[in-house]
Amino acid sequence: MPENVLEAVGLDRSFGGVRAVDDVSFTLPEGGSLGIVGESGSGKTTTARIVVGLERADAGEVRVRGRVRDPRGRGRARRLARAREVQMVFQDPYLSLDPRTSVEDVLRETLRLHFPGTDHDRRVRELLDQVGLGTRAADARPRRLSGGQRQRVALARALAVEPAVLVLDEAVAALDVSVQAQILNLLADIREETGVGYLFITHDLGVVRCVTDEIVVMRRGAVVEAGPTAEVLAAPRHPYTRLLMESVPRPGWDPRAIAAARRAL
Repeated sequence: MPENVLEAVGLDRSFGGVRAVDDVSFTLPEGGSLGIVGESGSGKTTTARIVVGLERADAGEVRVRGRVRDPRGRGRARRLARAREVQMVFQDPYLSLDPRTSVEDVLRETLRLHFPGTDHDRRVRELLDQVGLGTRAADARPRRLSGGQRQRVALARALAVEPAVLVLDEAVAALDVSVQAQILNLLADIREETGVGYLFITHDLGVVRCVTDEIVVMRRGAVVEAGPTAEVLAAPRHPYTRLLMESVPRPGWDPRAIAAARRAL
C-alpha cells in the first residue's frame, strides 16, 4: 500500500460565529487523487487553503509525508521548502500570472527561486513539453494565450517545484467542455508520470467521477460522506450527497423539486 502523502487531522476554522471547517479529516495516498465536493459555502475551498497554508486552522494539523506543516515557520529557506511540498492551481490562472511576463520567464523565475544553479534551459523545455505547450509558446504573454493554455502555464509553474501534492481549486470550471477534457487527460498523464498526489476542489461531480479515486462530501463545513468515488456516486448514503447528484440537469429534471428538497434537508 502506498504511504499517505497528505493527511488532514481534525481541521477547524471559524470566521466570527461561522464554523467554516468543522473537524475535517482525510488522507491522500502517494500518487492518489482525492476530490472534495460540495456547494458554495460548504467549506471545501477554506479546507484547501488550510492545506496549502493560505489559511491557518484554529485546531487540527496538516501533515505531508508524515511531517506536520507548521504555518508559523520562519525564514526564507523554510518557506520555500513548505512551498515545494504543496502547490495550488486556481480557477482563473490569468489573475496569478504577470501580464508583462512571458511563459518562459514565469518558469525561469520559479526555477531560479527554488533551484538556483541548475540547468534552467533544459528544465523549462521539459515543463513546456510536459503540459503540452512546447517551445513555441515560450515567448507568449498571458493575454495572447487561451484559457486552456493559461491553465497549462499555471500547471507547469506548479510542477516546476516538484511538489508532493497539487491542489486544484475548480481548476477546469472556467474552461469549455472540450478544453476541460484535454486538461483532465493531461492531469491524468502527469499523475501517472510523476506520482504527484491530487486534491481536487470542485462542485462538478462529472469531474470528480473522471479523475478521482476517493471523494469527500462537505456540507456546512463538515464531512457528511467519504469513500471510494465509484462507490459513493453509485450508492450515496447521505441525503445531501443524493441531493447533489439529483441537482445535475438531465431529462425530466425539476429544479423546483430540487429547491424544495434543499430547503427541507
